[in-house]
Amino acid sequence: MSTLSTLNNLIETLKDGQEGFRAASEDIANSELKTVFSQYSLQRSKFAGELQSLAHSLGESDPADSGSVAGALHRGWIDLKAALTSRDDHAVLSECERGEDSAVAAYRKAMDDEDLPANILAVLQTQFMDIKAAHDHIRDLRDSRKAA
Repeated sequence: MSTLSTLNNLIETLKDGQEGFRAASEDIANSELKTVFSQYSLQRSKFAGELQSLAHSLGESDPADSGSVAGALHRGWIDLKAALTSRDDHAVLSECERGEDSAVAAYRKAMDDEDLPANILAVLQTQFMDIKAAHDHIRDLRDSRKAA
């Protein structure tokens, strides 16, 4: 896979996460979770911007700037709306964690690409650490709110 397609795939993944966390932050009643989800939505937006800049530097005139068409289906965010409708913090956190599982997997796959330039790999590794930390934080929050 080319470096540009790798970056565009990750940008779509980040935009899907940004949108998923934004929706969760707007619809959840718990103020602590509202803040956490807002922070992760902003983080994903920032990371996507960093990758868009890298894509521009490689000559990509129009890097991805939105989630994938099927992103909700493929990146674990599909059941978020149903969980939000239920007003169950545990269910919402479970869906967010599933979305995060997809982001972690996408980054792992991208970092396995032996053709990635070192500067891009370094950015991905830094972002991956934050995404993995976010995943683990969401998982821990979920586990602290066992389903009733």
